[in-house]
Amino acid sequence: MSKRPPKLWPWQVALALFVFAAWWGLTATHILSPFFFGEPLVVLQRIVQWFASGSIWPHLGVTLLETLLAFVLGTVLGVAIGLWLALAPVASALADPYIKAANAMPRVILAPIFSVWFGLGIASKVALGVTLVFFIVFFNVYQGIREVSPVILANARMLGANRRQLLRHIYLPSATAWVFSSLHTSVGMAFVGAVVGEYLGSAKGVGYLILQAEGTFDINSVFAGILVLTAFALLLDALVTLTERRLLKWRPPTIAETL
Repeated sequence: MSKRPPKLWPWQVALALFVFAAWWGLTATHILSPFFFGEPLVVLQRIVQWFASGSIWPHLGVTLLETLLAFVLGTVLGVAIGLWLALAPVASALADPYIKAANAMPRVILAPIFSVWFGLGIASKVALGVTLVFFIVFFNVYQGIREVSPVILANARMLGANRRQLLRHIYLPSATAWVFSSLHTSVGMAFVGAVVGEYLGSAKGVGYLILQAEGTFDINSVFAGILVLTAFALLLDALVTLTERRLLKWRPPTIAETL
């Protein structure tokens, strides 16, 4: 009888508490300057004040909306174009240098251009987030389709499967695992697009709050904003994980999922 592996979440919580305790100890003894590194108890108090007063919700709502739109649109475009180019060798060969050039470009520098094109509203932040999410999903879908076994395709064709049946029963299931692998990274990139866009010009958003705090040297509010963004990024990633487990029940559980 195999021994059940121990649960890791208590150790993960203990590690987080240790990091906060070390942070508190180093700043309380002034080994690290509280002016530059903040005070963890003040940071947590600031977060509680934001949520208790409700002042954070308008800003958080804007950032989450920008993030979700960028995440969904970038994923849909990445899946659609990735499938198309993976199944169209001629189009893939023609687009290859342009795709590589666009991916090599540091896309954060597009933020000022999007601000000019789409204004300082939500659209410019979503556009930046889409460019960050798109390529992650695109390359994973493209590779997932290209990794389909030729033997499986040959057997399916021998059994009379047409192009639509191949797409539904072979290509899409093969690409699904690759898609969800990319989505875990895409969550963070969608938040990056939203926050960077808010840095460059906005009147609302958690990025805007962090920028205002930096302008007044309020390092505790900066860390508070970062922790709020991190918490909601982890929440969105957990939703992706839950969806992945429901849709990929046929896949054997990974070692991490058993712990």
